Amino acid sequence: MQWIVNMRLRSKLLLSFGAILTLMVLLGLFALRQIALVNNSTEDMARNWLPSVASVNRLRDSMREYRQLELEHALTTDEVGMRDIESRMEKARNELAAGRKVYEPLISSEEERNLWKGILAAWAQYQEHHARFLAHSQKNETEEARKVLEGESRQVYFAVSASLQKLIDLNIAGAAKATADAEATYQQALWAIGLTLAVLVAMGLAQAILLARGLSRAVNDTVAQLNELAEGNLAQDVRSERGDEIGDLQRALERTVQGLRQVVSQVRDGAESVATASAQIAQGTSDLSGRTEEQASSLEETAASIEEMSGTVATNAENARQANQLASAASDVARRGGELVAQVVDNMSGIQVASRKISDIIGVIDGIAFQTNILALNAAVEAARAGEQGRGFAVVAGEVRSLAQRSANAAREIKTLINDSVEKVNAGHELVNSAGSTIEDVVLQVRKVTDLVGEIAHASTEQSQGVLQINQAVGQLDQMTQQNAALVEESMAAADSLRTQAARLNEAMAFFRTGGRDGGRAATATATATSQGAAHATRPPVSVSPLKPVATATRAPSTARGSEPARPLPSARPEAPRMAAPSAPSLGHSPAKASSDEEWETF
Repeated sequence: MQWIVNMRLRSKLLLSFGAILTLMVLLGLFALRQIALVNNSTEDMARNWLPSVASVNRLRDSMREYRQLELEHALTTDEVGMRDIESRMEKARNELAAGRKVYEPLISSEEERNLWKGILAAWAQYQEHHARFLAHSQKNETEEARKVLEGESRQVYFAVSASLQKLIDLNIAGAAKATADAEATYQQALWAIGLTLAVLVAMGLAQAILLARGLSRAVNDTVAQLNELAEGNLAQDVRSERGDEIGDLQRALERTVQGLRQVVSQVRDGAESVATASAQIAQGTSDLSGRTEEQASSLEETAASIEEMSGTVATNAENARQANQLASAASDVARRGGELVAQVVDNMSGIQVASRKISDIIGVIDGIAFQTNILALNAAVEAARAGEQGRGFAVVAGEVRSLAQRSANAAREIKTLINDSVEKVNAGHELVNSAGSTIEDVVLQVRKVTDLVGEIAHASTEQSQGVLQINQAVGQLDQMTQQNAALVEESMAAADSLRTQAARLNEAMAFFRTGGRDGGRAATATATATSQGAAHATRPPVSVSPLKPVATATRAPSTARGSEPARPLPSARPEAPRMAAPSAPSLGHSPAKASSDEEWETF
């Protein structure tokens, strides 16, 4: 039966109610079937047997009326009376035909059908006797008509009446059987439904008792464990072997108790660490007060050194400013000399170009002289050919040739002189170019020197401003020293408060019982923290004398190019000390130890 205990509650409830609902559905189907049987029997009786009895009774009454009308017709001698009786007989025959149409669809058995066929055959025979009777009666042959009625007609009539009675008895027996079947079906349904309801009630009670007992026992155990947990008992061992939701709840409770047990242990360890740390904080505060006094003395010495350095920096700034002015003047002179040399270079370049053009012109003149000489030679040849007639032209050609040779000689001499001048001009141009390059280098170096002197002047100005900012920073350090002294007092007060809170935390954790060594550990930790904190509670407050204001260095104005004043340091505003929030202990690690002396020096 362990599998039932380990079954999930949802499965248990679904199985229990599913079984009950299944039986209820089966019971409903059985009841519907029995009701259908009773309804069939009742419907068969209402739509078959009883209508058949009523229809056969109406047929029998119509036949009796038909027979009675025959007797009246036999006794009547009046022709009008006969016609009235015949019309009534015709009406009775129509009623018999209508009753026949109503009854024939109601026939439900072979026996009933055979009886009905016999009745129809007898009724046809009776109609034959009726025709003979009517023929005698219409002729007032009373005796012959009476013989027909009392003879074979009577026998056939009684046979039909007996058959109709058999049909009535047969349908009454069928109705009685249908009633008995309905009663039997009712009794069977009554017993079956009653028995099934009893089984359903027994199953429901059994399932309710089993579920209630199992759930109640498990819930009561869980409630007892929760009550123990509410009373601070974390040493209890919560175990569960159930596989259902109650088992899940108990296992979750077990994990909760284990987690709380671990948390409480860690909180106790943390409280002890806090108690120890509060004492160390007090010791560190005492050390901090001594270092604060040393810091104040160091600030006084720093202020004196800064005052001396301030005068030196101011002198350096003034000298750098004057050197910057001299360097700027030298740079201007070098720049003007460079411009003059550049102009000389341009002029020499123009002379060089003009000399080259003159040399080209002399070359053209030399060419013209050469061409003239050739022309004169041609003219002399032509004059020689002309004889006496060309003698005067030959003299002129000789003179022209002499002039051309003299022009050529003069052009060669001028060309030689011009070439010498061009060479000298080229040499002078190269010398002027070298002098220009040298002047440009001098100007560039002078500019570099000027820039360096300007940077030195700018750096001296910034240095002066930096000394001023250092002076301001020293003043701010003085304010911070005062604030540190106030923080020391507040830290000592905070350490005392922390010690008190640690003691209260230990007292609160003593409510939980985790078993093992937690009997008097909290009280021991509280007493230790109290004794360590009391040793520092009576220390006198730290007093720091305010520093003297440091003289501000006089700053010389600087005209260095691009110099900008340095940004002053932001002034330190006193802020209220902030208490650091204690960090929660981690579940998986031991609580952190107190800070060391090196951390206090950082602080």
